[in-house]
Amino acid sequence: MSSQKKRALKIEAFKHRVEVDPKFFDKSWKKLEDAIREIYNHNASGLSFEELYRTAYNLVLHKHGLKLYEKLTENLKGQLKEMCRSIEDAQGSLFLEEVQRRWADHNKALQMIRDILMYMDRTFITTNKKTPVFDLGLELWRDIVVRAPKIHGRLLDTLLELIHRERMGEVINRGLMRSTTKMLMDLGSSVYHDDFEKPFLEVSASFYSGESQQFIECCDCGEYLKKAERRLAEELERVSQYMDAKTADKITSVVDTEMLSNHMQRLILMENSGLVSMFVDDKHEDLSRMYSLFKRVPDGHSTIRSVMASHIKESGKALVSDPEKVKDPVEFVQCLLNEKDKYDEIITASFSNDKAFQNALNSSFENFINLNNRSPEFISLFVDDKLRKGVKGANEEDVETVLDKVMMLFRYLQEKDVFEKYYKQHLAKRLLSGKTTSDEAERSMLVKLKTECGYQFTSKLEGMFNDLKTSHDTMQSFYANLSGDTDGPTISVQILTTGSWPTQPCTPCKLPPEIVDISEKFRAFYLGTHNGRRLTWQTNMGNADIKATFGGRRHELNVSTYQMCVLMLFNSSDGLTYGDIEQATAIPPVDLKRCLQSLACVKGKNVLRKEPMSKDISEDDIFYYNDKFTSKLVKVKIGTVVAQKETEPEKLETRQRVEEDRKPQIEAAIVRIMKSRRVLDHNSIITEVTKQLQARFLPNPVVIKKRIESLIEREFLERDKVDRKMYRYLA
Repeated sequence: MSSQKKRALKIEAFKHRVEVDPKFFDKSWKKLEDAIREIYNHNASGLSFEELYRTAYNLVLHKHGLKLYEKLTENLKGQLKEMCRSIEDAQGSLFLEEVQRRWADHNKALQMIRDILMYMDRTFITTNKKTPVFDLGLELWRDIVVRAPKIHGRLLDTLLELIHRERMGEVINRGLMRSTTKMLMDLGSSVYHDDFEKPFLEVSASFYSGESQQFIECCDCGEYLKKAERRLAEELERVSQYMDAKTADKITSVVDTEMLSNHMQRLILMENSGLVSMFVDDKHEDLSRMYSLFKRVPDGHSTIRSVMASHIKESGKALVSDPEKVKDPVEFVQCLLNEKDKYDEIITASFSNDKAFQNALNSSFENFINLNNRSPEFISLFVDDKLRKGVKGANEEDVETVLDKVMMLFRYLQEKDVFEKYYKQHLAKRLLSGKTTSDEAERSMLVKLKTECGYQFTSKLEGMFNDLKTSHDTMQSFYANLSGDTDGPTISVQILTTGSWPTQPCTPCKLPPEIVDISEKFRAFYLGTHNGRRLTWQTNMGNADIKATFGGRRHELNVSTYQMCVLMLFNSSDGLTYGDIEQATAIPPVDLKRCLQSLACVKGKNVLRKEPMSKDISEDDIFYYNDKFTSKLVKVKIGTVVAQKETEPEKLETRQRVEEDRKPQIEAAIVRIMKSRRVLDHNSIITEVTKQLQARFLPNPVVIKKRIESLIEREFLERDKVDRKMYRYLA
């Protein structure tokens, strides 16, 4: 079977010649040229676009694409030059309108021409990398019309003049502005930027530079900021109406620089109206405006924070060193709380609760509160006052709020251990006298301190509450064991664990025989149920209720144990000398004088009468039972004359006790650090110890050095033999 050979396909040209009309291009172009003229003359309704498209199609098909493109370019240039003359002739406000009318005509014409020459756009222009018809028309408009010598500057000046007039309060044709700037954007981002945006920003900078200088000379800070805020809002609205959205950031940056950044220091520090005046006068709205405006400026917020911190430190320093304020600890702390509330509200309401500002506030308060070394004592006295009397007209929630605020001040204290010492003393007095307003509030304060400082801080305070509960149960058992022997006085004993309570050694006074009897019964009962314990009566801390008769009038007197011992002497004697009372009671002289002063010299509480009558007690005085004593109250409380604040010797003693308590804590910290590090230099030990203990107190480097010496003597540490500043831990 034979195979057939495949033949190759061959295309040959026509054997006959195709005759082309030599005037084919001229005739076709004449038809297109006439159509373009009619389009520009608004007579396009009578044109056959299908026929025109076919004409252009044939021209390109017959390799006349380049010639057609060149003729089109030439024709468009002619049309635009004619338009240019018309625009140049327009006068005044008609200038922009003429630009827009001609631009609209040109745009519409370009769309029709592009449709007619669509085949050329798709084939010839793409292949030869020429500019498409529509884009060609835009470029020619840009070069021939927009950048014409007599139009270019005039167009920019007109736009800038209209913007200036609008800034000065005039109403302008925003629609015309919008269509003009859109024309520039349509011509390309570089045209909009170079021909309008760049000069617009330069002129704006000059305008706002002059205006800001004018404003700052005649306005206070608050008014100036309002004007700046209004200008920023106006510029943003202007951009949204008739500019490119990207211009917004650029023009606001110009306003920020000229109106805010360049005058920042002068505005913030402006006398009688700047930042400090706003703080003093609580101008929250102005502060909020300053915060939001200077957020836009480099270093704006840091400058405000710096001035705020300086002002708080200065005003705080004046407050804590004011002799009048220091006289009343409760008022002193209330002023601190008021200041804290004031700035907390400012930061929340005006500074958007900015953490950086909150940190600056905390740092400033910590700085000035610790300038007064009595701040821990005063804060404890404030808490004592509130938990004794309660907050006037307040419920438990309000008391809780006050305690939370006090805890904020407590956090600022560098000597928290000093606060603990005083708080322990004040709590003991409240608990033993039963003068606390609410057990819940007391417990709540304890929880807050425990949360803040840990269990070690509050363990002894919690022990005090436990002692009271145990004492209550013990007294119930005691009276149950008395087996009906209830004649004579009754006692309520609080058994205080040594170490938990701030008790001080005191010489027990001589109790009245009636009290001695019941006291010994309780001692026997307690020691009989608790082996190995020892009871020491703290007569300086007790109180008593005594029934007394004055000229037939019955009263119940609430007095201290010392006062009770003195008053009971007058059951068997009408008059006693100071020496007699001292010998009969064995009360220490200082306490006895205070006691007699409160019984004989306080108006309305003078159940005793002394001769000679004076405010002070002397050893020559004689005291008598005052049967003329009267009071509207049946129950009369007679307090002991005592200062609310500590005396200088008491302060010194408290400070010495605090310093002694700190020594083992510093040593323990040094040993912990050296045990883990083994070898360490002196400065590093100081740094580490300070870091570990700063939650309770700020240790003095000199004291740390002394504790290191003590540890070396006791062979916990040793100095390096080569480098004397290095220490080694001895296991």
